[in-house]
Amino acid sequence: MAEVQAGPVRICIFGGGAIGGLIAAKLSGQPGVAVSIVARGEQLAAIRANGLELHSPTGDVRCAVRATDDPAELGTQDYLFITLKSHQVLPALPQLHSLIGPQTAILPPTTGIPYWYFHGLEGTPQQTIERLDPGGALWDALPASQVLGVVYWFACEAVRPGVIHHDGSSVRMPVGEPDGTMSERVRTLSNLLCAAGFDSPAVDNVRAWIWIKMISSLAWNPVAVLTRATLGEMIASPRILGMVERMMAEADAVAARLGAPAPMSVDERVGIARNAAGHKMSMLQDVERGRPLELDVLVDSIEAMRDIAGIPTPTIDDIYALMKLHVASGLRDGWLKA
Repeated sequence: MAEVQAGPVRICIFGGGAIGGLIAAKLSGQPGVAVSIVARGEQLAAIRANGLELHSPTGDVRCAVRATDDPAELGTQDYLFITLKSHQVLPALPQLHSLIGPQTAILPPTTGIPYWYFHGLEGTPQQTIERLDPGGALWDALPASQVLGVVYWFACEAVRPGVIHHDGSSVRMPVGEPDGTMSERVRTLSNLLCAAGFDSPAVDNVRAWIWIKMISSLAWNPVAVLTRATLGEMIASPRILGMVERMMAEADAVAARLGAPAPMSVDERVGIARNAAGHKMSMLQDVERGRPLELDVLVDSIEAMRDIAGIPTPTIDDIYALMKLHVASGLRDGWLKA
C-alpha cells in the first residue's frame, strides 16, 4: 500500500458544492497543505473572483482557494476528495485520471454503499457489486487498493455560488482504510483534518460509519421530500419520527448481518439531527431547486445489500414506493429534472 510522501500535502476537492466547499474552506490556510478545488460554471467563477465564504457556528471563514475546471492543471494529488453527487461520478471519470497517481489516496462519495465495499473485508469471496458499479467502471478507474473511506457527518448548503452555510455544530468526518489498518496515509489525513477543525478520527470500522450515514440519508431524505419538512419539524411529529426510526432499525439489521453493526444507536442519530433542527435535507434542497435527486443510489444500495443479507425491509420499501411515484409526477409535471 502506497504511503504519503514527505513535503507539502496536495489535497484536491473535486466538486465545488456544499460539502466540497466546506472542506476546502476549512483546509485552506493550513500549514503544509496545498488545497485546490475543481468546479465549474457559476461556482467556479465565484470562487475565482471572491474566494470561498463559509458561515458556520464553528467559525466563519473567507479564503482564497486555487480553483479550476481543468484538473490537468493540478497534477497528481496525495488526497483526492470526490465530492460530487453520485450520478455525476461516472461522467467525471475521464477528468479524474490526471489527478490520480500510484500514491494518491482516493475518497469517493459515500451517499450510498460504495462500489469497493467488499474490498479488504475478510471472510467474503465477493468483491464487486454489479448493481452499484455496472461493468466495473468505478472499480477500474478508482482502484479499490487506493481508496480511503470517508463519512460526511455534517449538514451544509450552498446558498449561492461560492457561499456555504453550515447548519449545526457537527463537523464529524471519520476516515478509514477498507481493511481497518492504521496506515500512515489515514493517520496523516486524520491529523490534517482535525487541525483544520474537523472531528475526524481514523477509525478501524469505516464501513459501519458509512452504513450509519447512508441509513441517515436513506431514512430522512425521502420523508423530507414527501413532507417538505425540516429535520426539526419531522422530529416534532411522533408518527413521522417513529417511521424514520423503523427505517433505521431495518437498515441496521442488514448492516449487522453483513458485519457492520451500528456504532451509534438510533436515539444518538436522532440526537444529532436535533442539533440541526432547521436544516433541510439535501434531497429536499434539490427538489426546491429542480435538480436531479440522488434517489437511485439509495434504492440500489439498500436493495442490493438487503438481498445479499436476506433480510426484509418493509417500511423502507413502502416509503420508497411512495417516493418513486412522487418523483415520477415531478418529472411528468416539470418541477423536477431527470
